Amino acid sequence: MLCQALLSVFEPHLIEPVPSYILQDVPGKGKGLTAVSPIARGTRILCEKPLITSTSRQTDLGQLKAAIRRQIKSLSEDQRQTFLSLHNIHPYNNLDEQYLGIFRTNALPIEDDGVEGGIFVEGSRVNHACDNNAQKHWNERIKRHTVHAIRDIAVGEEITITYLGSLRSRKTRQENLQAKFGFRCLCALCSLPEEQSKQVDDRLEQIYYLDQVIGFQGLAGISAKPLKMLRLIDRQVCLYNEHGPNDVGLPRAFLDASQVLLAHDDLARARVFIQRAISEWESTQGADSASVLEYRHLLDDPSKHQLHGITKKWATTIDQAPQGLSPDEFEDWLWRRDRPMREGKPADFHHGAYFPVFAELPNDRELDLDFFDFNMGDKAGQPRRHWCFLGEIVEFGYLMRLQMEVKGRNGAKVPLFFYTEDRGEELMESLRTGQVVAILYAKSHAFMDGQFGIRLEDAALVKVRDPCPFSYLDNRDS
Repeated sequence: MLCQALLSVFEPHLIEPVPSYILQDVPGKGKGLTAVSPIARGTRILCEKPLITSTSRQTDLGQLKAAIRRQIKSLSEDQRQTFLSLHNIHPYNNLDEQYLGIFRTNALPIEDDGVEGGIFVEGSRVNHACDNNAQKHWNERIKRHTVHAIRDIAVGEEITITYLGSLRSRKTRQENLQAKFGFRCLCALCSLPEEQSKQVDDRLEQIYYLDQVIGFQGLAGISAKPLKMLRLIDRQVCLYNEHGPNDVGLPRAFLDASQVLLAHDDLARARVFIQRAISEWESTQGADSASVLEYRHLLDDPSKHQLHGITKKWATTIDQAPQGLSPDEFEDWLWRRDRPMREGKPADFHHGAYFPVFAELPNDRELDLDFFDFNMGDKAGQPRRHWCFLGEIVEFGYLMRLQMEVKGRNGAKVPLFFYTEDRGEELMESLRTGQVVAILYAKSHAFMDGQFGIRLEDAALVKVRDPCPFSYLDNRDS
């Protein structure tokens, strides 16, 4: 009792969680862990050392088989029988092959000093579900495999994790699980009716696509197009929340948002996102995880982050977060969202969401989820909101088709080429410099000669108007 008391004060992470589960048969899955008492979100269910491990130094099958054999020989008889009772999806002809098959079927990732994977007596018994209620994690600080509840788990409910790195469409999930683990998932998410499953698939593919785009943009996107990056992350978080609360992808998204803001000296907003990431990590990895400890020190001074201060364009101090806002108003402030224009009110031509400058337009060769909704059956996507590019005609001419050079509201000159049915000929008679071109749902295009401009294909989306008092077009920054 004294030992436990001392541990609770000085090394609380070394106290093994009181089992809130039992190992029992699960229909269609073999053995699994089932809750015997209510488990609250954030509870550490498992905290376990590996029984057997593999390392990056074991570069061929012979080395790996020999290493596993040596470790099994050092086990007690009970531990050896526990290992042999684990499922094996690989055929074998001898003991070494049997050991290797069991290891490959059940090993969980370990990222620590060259160790790549390990077998855990109880952790390797936790079954997969695409709508998992728990999250696995290797806690490098305490050298333990942990499992935390990511939502409340009821008595009698099976404890599940996901074996997949990221959730994709049902078809992709099933193919990956069959190829890697030899089973077909029958969880509630995979058993949805076709129409509901399609809606979920579209949402999950959007999340995955956004993850790829945000990662690809990297530091260049953070530096050059911070508002664009923030909008993409905002969209991703909204999709996570639509899919279900407390998604394990949220802390990464919050961290991405904080980095965009830190790069441009917005300490007030960045601190909020760091706090949100920490809160999610505490629930999915534990308060003693490396991620929590690494970022907790930034709460007092976010400017210590290595990306801080690339520019000062959004400069705030950590105490400048507004007070007294409604939850929706606070989120709008936090994400730097443009306020929607009101019907019946004069248009605000400086409104970046509705009247973007050329550099902020979506590219016509990729699906920009800030502008379009994702649909697995529609590669082009459907506009998710209205936007219009405005430009003042600087010069124009006709050579096989109407060509213009227009000046956007930030002063940047943009070439326009008409690929409409009559190639813009219907506009030639009334055109003159100084007029304003309005292009609904405009997209940027990379032409064969290396120019970047706008390729116009639908005449119904283009309007030309006589000069108006549009001082907004004269070299004003967006």
